[in-house]
Amino acid sequence: MKNKKDIAHDWLKRYTGTDPKKYGDWILLTNFQNYVEKFAERFDVKINGMGGPMTSAINSDGLSIINFGIGSANAATIMDLLSSATPKGVLFLGKCGGLKKTTDIGHFILPTAAIRGEGTSNDYFPQEVPAMPSFKLHKYVSEILVDNKIEYRTGVVYSTNRRVWEHDEKFKKYLRKVRVMGIDMETATIFITGFANEINRGALLLVSDTPMTPEGVKTQEKDAEVTRKYVDLHIDMGIEAMTRIGDEGEQIKHFKY
Repeated sequence: MKNKKDIAHDWLKRYTGTDPKKYGDWILLTNFQNYVEKFAERFDVKINGMGGPMTSAINSDGLSIINFGIGSANAATIMDLLSSATPKGVLFLGKCGGLKKTTDIGHFILPTAAIRGEGTSNDYFPQEVPAMPSFKLHKYVSEILVDNKIEYRTGVVYSTNRRVWEHDEKFKKYLRKVRVMGIDMETATIFITGFANEINRGALLLVSDTPMTPEGVKTQEKDAEVTRKYVDLHIDMGIEAMTRIGDEGEQIKHFKY
């Protein structure tokens, strides 16, 4: 295997347990196994890749979901591997910390861009290249949220490789300075690697904690409450958006520069 396409084609099945030929045009990405389990239960389909580095499931309409794990390196890996399946678009269903007073637990964020604080994306483009979603994909997800009368926020999020930073007052001061709305570990990487691999991409983030204050830091108990109250809706919106976009959405083109 000498070229990227051949490598990615072989590795995609090894990593996710699903043959690249079986993936449909639209793919949901997540880094939580319970999202895949809920998807599989809803459509009565099996979960592929159990015991491997990633898991996946596909419904009868060809809509897929992949749990790629946590962090920017894993996010970059799955986007590189998906280049062999040539999907029309991917939507990341992730969680984030809400950094503004107007972003509370249970709110959704459609990021307009992501600051590349994770480092992984530097292997793909210089730092000057902004990490942005595909506008038409986000426009359609926005319409789905509005149709369902679900309130959401738009703004810039920050992606970091640091999982434990909530104690660091210097870093929190920096986050206030750059005026970001949320923080996660994968969105910037997905946007940049999607651009590099010519994959249309978006993210619908669920605010799961408010980590700028000590009482807002995520705990096991609080995370369980978020899962109980909001995860089903998060998955519902992702499924509806990516199921309907193929029939109703505008054609999305990836322009080369």
